[in-house]
Amino acid sequence: MVGGLLGGLRAGEVVLKDDRVLIPFKSTRTIEVRNIIAWDSNELSLDGFSPRAGFIRVDLKPLQSMKITYERKKRVAQSKGLKSIYEKYVARERNRERDFVNKLASGLTRLFPNTIHVFEDLEKEELVSRRKTPKSRRKRNARTPWKIIHKKISEKAVVVKVSPRNTSRTCPRCGYVVKTRVGRLYKCPRCGFELDRQKLASINIYLKYSRMRGFPHSNESEKIMRGELWVGVTPSGRSPVTWIPVKRDPEGGEAKGGGLDIKQHQAR
Repeated sequence: MVGGLLGGLRAGEVVLKDDRVLIPFKSTRTIEVRNIIAWDSNELSLDGFSPRAGFIRVDLKPLQSMKITYERKKRVAQSKGLKSIYEKYVARERNRERDFVNKLASGLTRLFPNTIHVFEDLEKEELVSRRKTPKSRRKRNARTPWKIIHKKISEKAVVVKVSPRNTSRTCPRCGYVVKTRVGRLYKCPRCGFELDRQKLASINIYLKYSRMRGFPHSNESEKIMRGELWVGVTPSGRSPVTWIPVKRDPEGGEAKGGGLDIKQHQAR
């Protein structure tokens, strides 16, 4: 029955194709939200912040390394006019990227169940614009599929987007916005607050979502920076595997990553 319920799923409008009929379904199940993680999407990492867990870093360097390797292989094949070899490398790169992103999304949603994931609303065109971005930076930006990662996580968990405006230039303590974002360390000239810019951005993304939901601004950012979780994903053969020995989780119990092991570091 179109528009009705079937096993907890709600059917949408029928889509007619030349050779088939598509009926989209949307889950109607209720999710009890227990955590909120705000993610800053960077070239080599996803840097998250959660009041419950502190800072979370997802290493994306293995993905970058894999894509650089295939860029080199494709360039050689193209220079020699080996079209079939070039297409083979294109397919392999695409498959390995898909495997990596699937493993990453599945691992994060198992490690952080019942969680809202908040991302910046990134515009790929802005990141690869010839007018606004240097060539070397454009190539690096194009290697990390932020939107694909965001979309894959949205298929498994609740995802919310916020504006990226000034997330790495705003002091979360006093609200002062600096004119530039030079250097890895943010220093507020008004109140003296200092923090790594990627961590700063994740906090500000969290605060933007909080204000969007009607929560008051918090001046207790330093009190909730209890520690860090490092999440590793590395390609092994044709598919990625997770790594790092299991350590204690932020709440003091044994970590149960469900495939993503974690290591806790004290925040500095």
